[in-house]
This record gives sequence, C-alpha cells and structure tokens, in this order.
Amino acid sequence: MKDAFGTPQSLLVLGGTSEIALATVRRLLTRRTRTVWLAGRPSPRLDEAAEQLRARAAEQGAEARVHTVPFDALAPDDHEEVLGKVFAEGDIDLVLLAFGVLGNQQRDEANPRAAERLARTNYAGAVSSSLVCARALRTQGHGSLVVLSSVAAERPRRANFLYGSSKAGLDAFAHGLGDALHGTGVHVLVVRPGFVATRMTEGMEPAPFATTPEAVAEAVAHGVRRRARTVWVPGVLRPVMSVLRHLPHAVFRRLPG
Repeated sequence: MKDAFGTPQSLLVLGGTSEIALATVRRLLTRRTRTVWLAGRPSPRLDEAAEQLRARAAEQGAEARVHTVPFDALAPDDHEEVLGKVFAEGDIDLVLLAFGVLGNQQRDEANPRAAERLARTNYAGAVSSSLVCARALRTQGHGSLVVLSSVAAERPRRANFLYGSSKAGLDAFAHGLGDALHGTGVHVLVVRPGFVATRMTEGMEPAPFATTPEAVAEAVAHGVRRRARTVWVPGVLRPVMSVLRHLPHAVFRRLPG
C-alpha cells in the first residue's frame, strides 16, 4: 500500500530500460518505494538498470528489492503468466507502462511490416499488458496504472502519423480504461510528454518545449499523488496543443515536421 505520504511502496515497470521509467523509479526510491520489478526483454542493460537502482537505494541507507522480469510487448500470449507471477508475490501499488518505439516515419511508411510492428508494440502490446495489470489491481482493490502517451496522440502530423496514431489509440484506450475502473480503487493516469531528450530521440532536432526524463518523473509522481487523469509535460503543452488541435486542416498540414 502507499505510505502516509502517498508514495507507492511497490512498483512494476513495463519497459524496464526506459530512461523515463528509470528516472521515475529513482525519484520514488528517495520517497520510500522499496520493491521494484523491472519488466523487459532480458539484456545486460536491464540487469545494469536493476543494479544501479539497488546501489542508489544503498547510498540512501535503504535496501531496495529490485527484480528483473522477462517481458516482451510483442508476446501477448505470455502476458498473463509473466505478469501474474509478479502480482502473486504481493500487491503492486503502481504499474508504469513505459515501453514503446518511435520508429522512422519515412522508412516505416515504405515498409508495411515495420509499420505493423510499431503499431503492435505501441498499441496492441500495451492494451494486452494493461488489461492484465488492471485486472490484478482491481482484484487487490487499490493501485495506480500510469500510461506514458505523447503529445503526438493529440493530433498526429504528416511527419509522425505512424507513431502518433499508435499513441492516439493508446491514449484513448487508457482514458477509457480509467473510466471503466472508476470506483474500484484503481487509478489510471495518462502522461503526455512532449519531446524528451533520451536515447530514443538522440540525433533528432529538439522540438519546442523539449523536456527531460527527470521532469517527466516529477510530473508522474505529482500526478499519482493528486490522482490526476491526465498530465502534460511541460504543462504549457496543454494550451499549445489545444490551439493546434483546432487549426484548420489546410493550415495544420503545412506545419513543419
């Protein structure tokens, strides 16, 4: 259960090597989170992330139990078994869905198989794993599900419509799931960051209002505490995207990529 300060004591990350997710875990470790499950494809990077979190907790004089779990968004047949084992070990206060791929619009547009893989990862894999976790959270009667969406979900542009459409689907699904879980004790938070400086965006020209994994982590922690439905990172993107959403299509289509 969450402690007296509203901080989750146990956390499951789907996408355990995500820089945004790890920044969020680091922040929560300073506020009494003590059990962490990093779910992702087995790799040295996943093991290294777990070890770094243990070391960070030790530096603060605390002992964090950090586990790694083999998880593949593209293997939905395994989701119930893999995630069920995590919940069988004890209640989970917060699930952070942080996996996803950005893809390459020009390349993937010319390769339908690659585009389909992007859509399955960002949307279908997220739907499957979210529903498994939502059911477990509902059974235990409490918890938060945090879904990392994107500002691109608001109105996908010509330059990113493959990624943007996958996030738009996920965004709509997550809000609907939140409505379905209303009154059960389970809270769903949708996070819409703008451009985040991470490995995934390395080499790309930063968009206006670019942000950092640490800023997103702060927004997640704050949103969970106040049981928000949606948070934008940075907050100025909310009015900006409201304007862009209502631009005439002929104008919107000509916006730079």
